[in-house]
Amino acid sequence: MTHADRLEQIREFLSRSGYKDAELHPLPGDASFRRYIRIRKDGQTAMLMDAPPEKEKIRPYVAIADYLCRAGYSAPLLLAQDVPGGLLLLEDLGDDSFTSLLKARGGMEQELYAAAIDVLAQWRGEKTMSLPAYSEALLMQETSLFADWYLPQILGRQEAAALRPEYMALWQSILAQAPLASGTWVHRDYHADNLMWLPDRAGVKRVGLLDFQDGVTGDAAYDVVSLLEDARRDVSAPLADAMLERYIAAAGVDKEQFMTAYAVLGTQRNSKIVGIFSRLAARDGKFAYLQYLPRVWRHLGRDLAHPALADLKAWMDTHVPVGQRGVIAIRHTSQELALTA
Repeated sequence: MTHADRLEQIREFLSRSGYKDAELHPLPGDASFRRYIRIRKDGQTAMLMDAPPEKEKIRPYVAIADYLCRAGYSAPLLLAQDVPGGLLLLEDLGDDSFTSLLKARGGMEQELYAAAIDVLAQWRGEKTMSLPAYSEALLMQETSLFADWYLPQILGRQEAAALRPEYMALWQSILAQAPLASGTWVHRDYHADNLMWLPDRAGVKRVGLLDFQDGVTGDAAYDVVSLLEDARRDVSAPLADAMLERYIAAAGVDKEQFMTAYAVLGTQRNSKIVGIFSRLAARDGKFAYLQYLPRVWRHLGRDLAHPALADLKAWMDTHVPVGQRGVIAIRHTSQELALTA
């Protein structure tokens, strides 16, 4: 479908939804094929999700958005939908993302992170909808991204392929022994960019929720890691420690077990991110994400210090020495880029 054809399809959808001849204001894109367009008409705004059906599935978004709204959380309300066409019209939650507010008013950090942690603590007690499990198979699939996309960039394809089985076997052992819980709804991308501040609402509704379409059920520690080990911004150690204590107290979890899950899932998530950012550069020519690799490696270094990750830490120290972490030269593309920590 051409750009002009897609635009006409969007216009027809908006006309059916009461927004004929509305102004369209595209928002900056991200790593996915989805894009968001703010719609303005007669002083009213809404947000259009344009998710080309050949590239993106929006049924999970619709189901999870409905679940979250009914459960009393601030996901965008669904105003109109054309699921086969990959178009949704959503409530506009405004421009006050946690990221933008923290850049403008850093003094809000404690308040914002406490509110985000309180949402996660309340989620743990919710009866969740039927979603795919964050199974060992899915965790392993994600873990392989590090071996398949990052290692070839620093070691070459042949050596990376030779090391892959040992790396994956280490992860198989870690996940088999880790005290990972199940049954909690997991956002999977719960960080400052995807959280909106809605101070006119009360309680957990003050936190607006975006980009939750990949939600699964699994261990709640994953979302806590996503929030406190953010790839795009630094969260100070004192703030992270305070928020971990806040979560443990509010959710009523066993501290030792939770911190082990936190370290294991932090290592898994950060390894995955290293792989994804490498893939975005090597395969898709999206090099901007490489700037975050040094920070992600710092997170990984802290997570690997946990005793549950001792064997993997030894493997990393051998094959990806500290001096090479956060350093990448993208191969197999027309552009070579080196980034150092």
